Amino acid sequence: MFNYYLRLAWKSLWATPVVTLLMLIAIALGIGSAMGTLTIYHLMSADPIPEKSAQLFAVQLKSYDNKQSSWGMNDGYPLQITHQDAVNLSHSSVAVKQTPMVRTGFAVQTDNPDIAPILKSVRAANSDFFAMFNAPFAYGSAWDKNSDQQALEVTVIGAKLNQQLFGGGNNVGKILYFDQKAFRIVGILQAWQPTPQYYDVNNGAFRTGEQIFIPFALIASNKYRSWGNNNSYKNEEVNTFDEKLVSESHWIQYWVELKNPQQKNAYQAYLKNYISQQKQLGRFERDDASADLKNVTTWLTYNEVVSEDNNVLVGLSFLLLVVCLVNTVGLLLAKFLRRAPEVGVRRALGASQTQVFLQHLVEVSLLGLTGGLLGILLAQLGLWLLKNNYEQYQLLTDMDITMLLTAPVLAIGSSIIAGLYPAWKICRTQPAVYLKSQ
Repeated sequence: MFNYYLRLAWKSLWATPVVTLLMLIAIALGIGSAMGTLTIYHLMSADPIPEKSAQLFAVQLKSYDNKQSSWGMNDGYPLQITHQDAVNLSHSSVAVKQTPMVRTGFAVQTDNPDIAPILKSVRAANSDFFAMFNAPFAYGSAWDKNSDQQALEVTVIGAKLNQQLFGGGNNVGKILYFDQKAFRIVGILQAWQPTPQYYDVNNGAFRTGEQIFIPFALIASNKYRSWGNNNSYKNEEVNTFDEKLVSESHWIQYWVELKNPQQKNAYQAYLKNYISQQKQLGRFERDDASADLKNVTTWLTYNEVVSEDNNVLVGLSFLLLVVCLVNTVGLLLAKFLRRAPEVGVRRALGASQTQVFLQHLVEVSLLGLTGGLLGILLAQLGLWLLKNNYEQYQLLTDMDITMLLTAPVLAIGSSIIAGLYPAWKICRTQPAVYLKSQ
């Protein structure tokens, strides 16, 4: 029976090509706009590391003085910490893994004279970084703890840079020059791009991540300057890089891995003791000086990675879909009612209301599926234009399998809803009225 309904639906759609085209355009526009904005929202709001998001915590310290009543975010905690706090905290043995980090950069070149130096963004972190954030290695591994402690000039590079500089392959052990300093490659990552880049939202949660990683201790020994945000509450003389290292400037991100509530409680107690010790040294002058730990999902919400504008945009796109469906309802109603005499004859020959109703729902479903597929093409076109014209959308314009499956389901579902009233209206046709008119 379904195949019979499908043949009838196909003939019916081709019988009125202009009306069918108008309905397809309306559905495609509605689905295209809804799926385009929904794809961006889906990628923005996704949990970037669901297997560990409850175990990774950003560390915040309320370390400024009483003159600042609300410095940083709405709860008064700065987004970053000072360099001296980062160094002090890294000596703790309470956390399972931990890493300070900062974004820097320099000119990169190889021994190949045919490859010109290129300016690259670099992430300085401890060796725990890679295991904490599940960075996958293609070759080699992270540097060892001794490299962290001794500030050895070693590096891990990404797959993209490995391809760009060496044409791919295993290049562990080769030398790269960063601002003319020789660094030995100890590891090469597979293609890896967390979206959003949750571990450093200060520099943009949706920008392309770094392809070079070096030990954090090199920031102090080589005097690498921050390429990220630098904030300070205190009016202090900071004329040299060494002075910045011991200043109250906030420019370092700090993350810890705590596998269970007991470890979290222990680390919170450690931070409380640390603040008390620093108070005795004349720091952390606030009366309510304290620390806070936010896991990945809380951190993304706290930093408003998905802004209210995105929520409004998704709402508006679905309102457009509703408008398109309302127009489709009108066209379907006009189309179905024109066939009332034909339906009256079918009813007189024995077709039930249910059969007529189902036949027209199949037609609506076929219309919705076709419109949904066209809507996917429109959404892909819009996302492609965004990707090629706006750098901030580079990581937010690829439909995953979830979105590709959602589009036709949404199209068919919304079309069926739109077609319920027209199908109900036509199935209630009284055969006697049209038989008399014949």
